[in-house]
Amino acid sequence: MRDISTGPHATPLALDLALTIRHDGHGGVADDLGRPEALTAWVREHAEALPDTAGFEADAAALTEVREVRAAVRALFAHAVRPGDPSPADAHRLLPVSEAVRRLNAAAALTPTVPVLTWDDGATPLVRQEARTPVPASDLLKATLARAAVGFLASDDRERLRACHAPRCVRYFLKDHPRQEWCKPSCGNRARVARHHERHRAEAVGD
Repeated sequence: MRDISTGPHATPLALDLALTIRHDGHGGVADDLGRPEALTAWVREHAEALPDTAGFEADAAALTEVREVRAAVRALFAHAVRPGDPSPADAHRLLPVSEAVRRLNAAAALTPTVPVLTWDDGATPLVRQEARTPVPASDLLKATLARAAVGFLASDDRERLRACHAPRCVRYFLKDHPRQEWCKPSCGNRARVARHHERHRAEAVGD
């Protein structure tokens, strides 16, 4: 398992999971893991960070389990960004911190794994978590995601985690420099436009 990818724009696996909840472009919230087929596609997109993905096919039970892990991750992300506000996507229905921690620990313990190093010529060394005994693919997936979340939350990157509060955005992001306020430039542009309009409305009311 590779929790934090290499490269200047790498994203931790736990954050990638959290970002499957996003703004839908029309004022609402979309779920990129709304169907088993969507989870299958997401897993295959993260093949380098997840074990045994080649033949993985998600079913309804696996989808429910992964979404339960995601709910725990997002609850702990909300806790991590305090005293800042959490993502507005699910701020009104977050799991209690103790339940989120219990859920991650239970998922992480589903299957015993060992780290296995691979290092191909010309490539970056990778460490994958592989099961010591045969287990259901869905259990291995759930455990891997939970362990990635535990590793991320216990790392220094947790201190850089922020919720983006640009208009309509519901994303979490890692703050890369001290003045960064938004997850991406387009969110910064929307926020500045919104501030501009709000300032003009206030001036109009005051006239």
